[in-house]
Amino acid sequence: MALLERVSTLVRANLNDLIDKAEEPEKMIKQVILDMQNQLLQVKTQVAIAIADQHLLEKKKVENDDKVQEWMRKAELAVDKKQDDLARAALLRVESYREMTANFAQQVDDQRAQVENLKSALRKLEQKLGRKPEVRPAQARAETGRSQRQSRSADRAASSRPRRPSRHRRAHRPVVQREVSDL
Repeated sequence: MALLERVSTLVRANLNDLIDKAEEPEKMIKQVILDMQNQLLQVKTQVAIAIADQHLLEKKKVENDDKVQEWMRKAELAVDKKQDDLARAALLRVESYREMTANFAQQVDDQRAQVENLKSALRKLEQKLGRKPEVRPAQARAETGRSQRQSRSADRAASSRPRRPSRHRRAHRPVVQREVSDL
């Protein structure tokens, strides 16, 4: 029974060592930061496009407002000249431009809300990227893990035959295993 336990501990230790060697936390952190910077660039681009679309919609709304005023003047001129058929046609155009203006106003409001959402996402991403202190402890853990791996491999190289742990070390083994599993 004790032999199986020792073999399973040895296998787990070797597997954990292989995983530690394959996974370099510092490189993983750098990759996450690069990914976040790429996302930041994409969000900035989306914000710029959304703002440009908002300005275009506002411009079209103003143009339609101007056309409403222009056709209203034409309708008044037609009434002054006693040309009712032209006045009716001008008033129909006024109504169609008012409808388009109302549609553009709704689109501008929707676009403003979209721009605000994108700006909020941009601020959150910039705040996440600006949090350097949270990254440094992770880098320190990565360096600590690397130095621990190096010292373990040096210890293994120094002792060619495996030693049997003393009773004192065996008594503390579950505590050490729990601490390792918590990491």
